[in-house]
Amino acid sequence: MAEHEYMEEPTHVAESESMMDKIKDKIHGHDSSSSSDSDNDKPSSPTAIKSSGNRLFGRQKPVHKVLGGGKPADVFLWRNKKISGSVLVGATGVWVLFELLEYHLLTLVCHCLILSLAILFVWANATTFINKSAPNIPDLRLPEDPFLQFAAALRIEVNCVLSVLRDIASGRDLKKFLAVIAGLWVLSIVGGWCNFMTLFYIVFVLLHTVPVLYEKYEDQVDSFAEKAMHEAKKQYVVFDSKVLSKIPRGPLKGKKKA
Repeated sequence: MAEHEYMEEPTHVAESESMMDKIKDKIHGHDSSSSSDSDNDKPSSPTAIKSSGNRLFGRQKPVHKVLGGGKPADVFLWRNKKISGSVLVGATGVWVLFELLEYHLLTLVCHCLILSLAILFVWANATTFINKSAPNIPDLRLPEDPFLQFAAALRIEVNCVLSVLRDIASGRDLKKFLAVIAGLWVLSIVGGWCNFMTLFYIVFVLLHTVPVLYEKYEDQVDSFAEKAMHEAKKQYVVFDSKVLSKIPRGPLKGKKKA
């Protein structure tokens, strides 16, 4: 009898251990499922949140795409530092040549042509004395297609500008009218400070510095710009209620002719 009880005891122990293992497996399975559910309920990564947030001027594309993509955008964003640096140094040299040294474009072109023609002329005549072949001057021809494409693109842009100016002059959008007037007024003041060459150089330098700095600190800039735009909208509402709403907008629509 004692031997029978001794033989049954390991059986009960094994059954109890198997039951405990099943309970543990269920607990672990419930914990893993709850942890996965909690992970799913968590918000997405900060980059995803930032990407869906408000961007400067309602931008939804990357800065590279906003600048048109391709090689010009690579130059502006310093994807290749050697090329971007060379372009900026070249523009600086041109500005120094024309602005600080007061060199003129027509004079520079004439001097370059004189130097090139003199070198080629002397080289072509010197070959008869040194028994060497004459310089191979290529027959340069300007292709027609790039100029036609540029003219077509320029025509489209000019037509868009004229269409926008027509809409503004028609009095349909007072906000756009005031923005354009303010922009032209600021541009006229800046034009009084410096000539066109210096202004063009400043814009060129800004194109090579502002986009790359904005791409690097876009989160901070977008946050500050959002607050500034919100404050500007509040001020515009106050200005509209006190000033713009009191400006007559033309004859009444319901007025009948006599």
